[in-house]
Amino acid sequence: MKRVSIVGVTSVALLIGAVLGTSFNGNASEAEGFSPYVDAMGHISLPKDFRTRFVHLGSWAVVDDRSSKGLHNVYTERKTVEQYRKTGKFPDGATLVKEILKLESGELVTGHPVVWGSSPVRWFVMVKDAKGRFDGNPLWAKGWGWALFNADNPKTNVAKSYKADCKNCHVAAEKSDRVFIQGYPTLGSE
Repeated sequence: MKRVSIVGVTSVALLIGAVLGTSFNGNASEAEGFSPYVDAMGHISLPKDFRTRFVHLGSWAVVDDRSSKGLHNVYTERKTVEQYRKTGKFPDGATLVKEILKLESGELVTGHPVVWGSSPVRWFVMVKDAKGRFDGNPLWAKGWGWALFNADNPKTNVAKSYKADCKNCHVAAEKSDRVFIQGYPTLGSE
């Protein structure tokens, strides 16, 4: 008897969620098939396990103290790579994660000096929004949602707005959908 009640309650909850346009966990964006990393209000979260579940697009070594110094590793979903290779565009819902690692260096048998990335400093996350879902939200502009997470608190987006925190760097990549694709050999054909 208990088994039937649990199945019945779950079925009713899923039906209510479908009618209201939300998934069982209340995330409208997931129900629409948009992005599991964006909630109904447009809040972006840092994807968990992106290093093992996403594809590595490429890396940048920034040694200049005036900017985001570190090793910048960039990742996205496999389906985003496949779609980009077919169309030359990022699909709606594509997620890009840039992880900045602290630079370390030393003498190794492979070279003198050798520079590598060690512990995370921060993460930048971009989510492609081709439909303009979050009009009026300052973190959604130019076809993307923008987020910044620091290593000491990876659950809190500290970016205030695209204009204040993202525009200065990404306007230089305006012709390539505000993404520096020249550093991502994975997006090219093999």
